Amino acid sequence: MSVVPADVLPGSALAVEEPAACAAELGPRARLWPSLAAVYRAQLSRARVARIPLLFVATFQSVGIMILMRGVVDDGAEAQAVVAGSSVLVVAFVALNLLAQYFGQLRASGGLDHYATLPVPPAAVVLGAAGAYASFTVPGTVVTALFGCVLFGLPMAHLWVLMAVIPLAGAALAGLGAALGLLAPRPELATLLGQLGMSAALLLGVLPADRMPEAVRFTRDLLPSTYGVEAFARTFGPHPDWAFVLGDLAVCGVVGVVSLAVATWAYRRAAVR
Repeated sequence: MSVVPADVLPGSALAVEEPAACAAELGPRARLWPSLAAVYRAQLSRARVARIPLLFVATFQSVGIMILMRGVVDDGAEAQAVVAGSSVLVVAFVALNLLAQYFGQLRASGGLDHYATLPVPPAAVVLGAAGAYASFTVPGTVVTALFGCVLFGLPMAHLWVLMAVIPLAGAALAGLGAALGLLAPRPELATLLGQLGMSAALLLGVLPADRMPEAVRFTRDLLPSTYGVEAFARTFGPHPDWAFVLGDLAVCGVVGVVSLAVATWAYRRAAVR
């Protein structure tokens, strides 16, 4: 009579232990960029219905401000500040104001629970939503800049700088708006904070800095959109100082990375509650 080890018997528990352990292994985690693209497409299609009213309101507001300021400011640096500030205001209206309202309502309605069950990184949710909302600002910003150049007689040779101003200023303002919406305890407070942020971008970005008191200028320097406004306004001169333009854009980029990181942390914090 021969002795057979128990681990080779077909019906033994030891024989099925190794396959069971292999079956219990989890699949690889979703990567950031594919998840980001999926969230971006979903948010873009979801908000497509509100595209026309959104673009109309944001653009009409900025164009109306420039028309009102045409009889107040002088030509030159003041006109450059008004056109640049009004153009970036379109970005602030969507990326800061509307995104704060969206995340505030998403948190209050329990929508974060849906995203928490999906196998996507938190950064993909924040970046995807921010990118989708910021995409709506491109036509309105370009139309506002073109109208302002015609209205104030400014050159259009360097309007291509908007290709850098819109994403960098949009990232900084979108991260701030998402963080305000996720950290606000109530959706009404998120809406209020978004409105206040957009009002600050309006008052501190459109009005010429030379006419502001020193304390207000310091507050203006703390606003992320200010550096996008300054970078765009510098390009209207006959000989733009590109070093300062790149410096302002770099500040927008750094603030954008920091604000989106804070928004991602706020998303994790709100999703586990």
